[in-house]
Amino acid sequence: MKIDIVSDTICPWCYVGKRKLEQALIQFKEQYPKEPLDVKWRPFQLDPSIPAKGVDRKAYLTRKFGTDGNSKQIYQAILEAGKGEGIEFAFDEIEVTPNTINSHRLIRWAASAGVQHEVVGLLFAAYFEHGRDIGDTGVLEEIAEQAGMDRNLVGDLLANETDCDLIQKDDMLAREMGISGVPTFLIDGKMAISGAQEAATLLKGFSRVMESRDA
Repeated sequence: MKIDIVSDTICPWCYVGKRKLEQALIQFKEQYPKEPLDVKWRPFQLDPSIPAKGVDRKAYLTRKFGTDGNSKQIYQAILEAGKGEGIEFAFDEIEVTPNTINSHRLIRWAASAGVQHEVVGLLFAAYFEHGRDIGDTGVLEEIAEQAGMDRNLVGDLLANETDCDLIQKDDMLAREMGISGVPTFLIDGKMAISGAQEAATLLKGFSRVMESRDA
């Protein structure tokens, strides 16, 4: 089964969705132990207009949501959802809202190294739980090294425009498919599930696609 997850690295619901996906995949393998899984992460930039060096997070949230109180109210539901998945969101620690194209480039290269899922998790944790700037090349190089990638090679690639055009094309393709929110889970090219759905909902979708093969 092929599962494509369209997401952005500064989307908190995508982090929650990743944890729910992991639960669903464990249950799926229990039901279908012989079915191979091909899980890939696909890019989507919630705000590609953010400059390369990022923007002050407090100012960005004020422009987006209005008063500080409004943003805190909106994020309360995310905090609660995160706790249910073992995620300790530390929104107050985040100083910069980054442009995410470089993090998506790293995720793309991580697929070739066989550590894409690990890199996605490290990016989410770095940003949401430790307040790190995942638009910073030094941070991205460190994450790559943590995942077992060649830090120097990643640094060299980040120093130029390698694969920027491919990330932008994939982002545009997602929008042309009608995707406007993330996470979105594409299952075998037959079904799309939007949002950080419960593991049971994802598993039901996976099962339906499996059953449709025999129909």
